[in-house]
Amino acid sequence: MKPLPAQAIWFTAPHTVSIREEIAPPPAYGDVRIAAIASLISHGTERLVYRGEVDPTLALDLPTLQGSFAFPIKYGYAIAGRVIDIGPGVEQFQIGDPVAALHPHQTIFTLPAHLVKRLPDTLDPALGGFYANVETALTICHDAAPRLGETVVVLGQGVVGLLVTQLLQRTGAQVIAVEPDAHRRALATQFGATTLAQADPATIAELTDGRGADIVVEVSGSPAALQQAIELTATEGLVVVASWYGQKPAPLILGGHFHRGRVRLRSSQVGRLAPETLPRWDYARRSATVMNLLPRLCLNELISHRIPFVQAAAAYDLLDQAPPGLVQVMLTYADYAPQT
Repeated sequence: MKPLPAQAIWFTAPHTVSIREEIAPPPAYGDVRIAAIASLISHGTERLVYRGEVDPTLALDLPTLQGSFAFPIKYGYAIAGRVIDIGPGVEQFQIGDPVAALHPHQTIFTLPAHLVKRLPDTLDPALGGFYANVETALTICHDAAPRLGETVVVLGQGVVGLLVTQLLQRTGAQVIAVEPDAHRRALATQFGATTLAQADPATIAELTDGRGADIVVEVSGSPAALQQAIELTATEGLVVVASWYGQKPAPLILGGHFHRGRVRLRSSQVGRLAPETLPRWDYARRSATVMNLLPRLCLNELISHRIPFVQAAAAYDLLDQAPPGLVQVMLTYADYAPQT
């Protein structure tokens, strides 16, 4: 086997994207080489990176990322492809297997096999990039842990919010999805949620016999929504903060309902498991659960834009502008078949 030419997306400055030439080396012991089919842009995290709104000193948290938040940086973590080469010692994959990986947007790449997930045969491989977001949504639901019949308000119906809404329906929770965008709101309605363009404590109280929400999941990405989440929550209720705000401050008023109502705030981050699930849950069990869920969830409906990889700059400009109806931007790699 020989090295293969590849191309990767790099953020070189705020609001600046370039496609750089790379080399995908032959797989060494324990490695596989993958040709990308499609990758998904994270509308929350990657928009912060694209805009330069991340602390430049923050450490990278995935072994596949390169550079730094001070720029340039190769960033992304939702890609699907097929195995094209297998290194010595790899027995769990075969040539042609559909796989997902937490890897930046790149046409061909080589990874240790233990960082690669084989996709179910019943799933369209192009949808495999949703692995990362479903893993995040499952973690959020574990952190929220609603009881049967409880009311959960989900603030924000972007991709992660819509996935959380779908998963919460399976718990028996009563889900109220709050989203100003009409198209996203229609999707949440399709998934079984009660939907509102905006919410205030009086509206939520009316829908919950005066109690307020048992749980509020804040996944809008807006720091201002965190105060709203607190005000919507019932006494002794829980706010799960699933948004990453980057360097944007989140001013809060904590002397009123938050204090007297003993409202709890909890961070949810996919890098860690909900502690009360340990030792029954580990990362392998979570991964297996995600793979079981992927073919059962409505995923294709979430893709609002399919854009060729070579037009990456236009894709990020679209993400930055956030026009009505934007849900999930997918980058496609049909024109990048590997030359072996």
